[in-house]
Amino acid sequence: MFSRLEIFDKRYNELEKRMYESDVVSDPETYRKVMQEYAQIEPVVKKYREYQAAQSTIEDSLAILSDSDSDEELRELASTEMDDAKRSLPVLEEELKILLLPKDPNDERNVIVEIRGGTGGEESSLFAYDLFRMYSMYSERRGYKIEVVSLNETGLGGYKEVSFIVSGAGAYSRFKFESGTHRVQRVPQTESSGRIHTSAATVAVLPEADDVEVDINPNDLEIDTFRSSGAGGQHINKTSSAIRITHKPTGLVVECQDERSQYKNKDKAMKVLKSRLLKMEQDKQNEAIASDRRSQVGSGDRSEKIRTYNFPQSRVTDHRIGLTLYKLDEIMNGDLDEIIDALVTAQRAEQLKEQMNQ
Repeated sequence: MFSRLEIFDKRYNELEKRMYESDVVSDPETYRKVMQEYAQIEPVVKKYREYQAAQSTIEDSLAILSDSDSDEELRELASTEMDDAKRSLPVLEEELKILLLPKDPNDERNVIVEIRGGTGGEESSLFAYDLFRMYSMYSERRGYKIEVVSLNETGLGGYKEVSFIVSGAGAYSRFKFESGTHRVQRVPQTESSGRIHTSAATVAVLPEADDVEVDINPNDLEIDTFRSSGAGGQHINKTSSAIRITHKPTGLVVECQDERSQYKNKDKAMKVLKSRLLKMEQDKQNEAIASDRRSQVGSGDRSEKIRTYNFPQSRVTDHRIGLTLYKLDEIMNGDLDEIIDALVTAQRAEQLKEQMNQ
């Protein structure tokens, strides 16, 4: 571990010099890459230097304590500082182990989130709307920006399906744990007898693809225009601005009808298509690398039940880590950090366990 930390420290010093060199400053792309790498390794290097400082404190204190000419007050101070440094070393070492865990290469990307009503009829569509609202409010708390790609509403204000882009630093690192089946237990608006029903909605989270990562042959695309449907104003049924793109080799179909402009809808639809193709390729690679291994927090497959929202008991349970919170109202209003932080911690614990077993 410490040999790796020395390499990081050396590279950090190199990058500090590089960011002021003329060839870097004059080239925005090179400057961006240098700053990105610098920001990625900075937390590791700073923590490593804290560790080194604690070790130096112990060595200096031992030197004072072993010097018979040191006065009593200085010896007491050295002893206190040494004890504090010794206590901090194991804590700093654990923090360094976590910082050195393999990073998900997608963590800093924007994400495309797709929510679909599942079992439960109209109630599942209403719950899909609730999930969209929850993620919108969570994004606002985190300073992320949301753009709706496509929306299929029901007569009661629910969503049969909604697709949207979440933009912001580290968006994927927070949203990636939301993939799966979300189950709700409550008395539906459509239920007159007051009985509690169980229904579900599915969530898919895709890392947004960069243009250079997914090469699409234009001949493989079938692009259709059609009139938008649903709420949105008078223009919605008068112009054929909605776009449907079919990727013929895979059969993937993407629609976008949120914008008035055909061009904007096509641009958003292409983003979604590229991200789906990237996810398909990454899934194939991951399966080939580790077909018999599954993370503690689940595979993220949409068929997997990950969370239950019980309204009568104001309870939310994440089944992957056995976490139950009795604060449903706050969570539905976007207060998701406690759940997501717990999932991040569980994932890190699993990675540390795997690292120890290697």
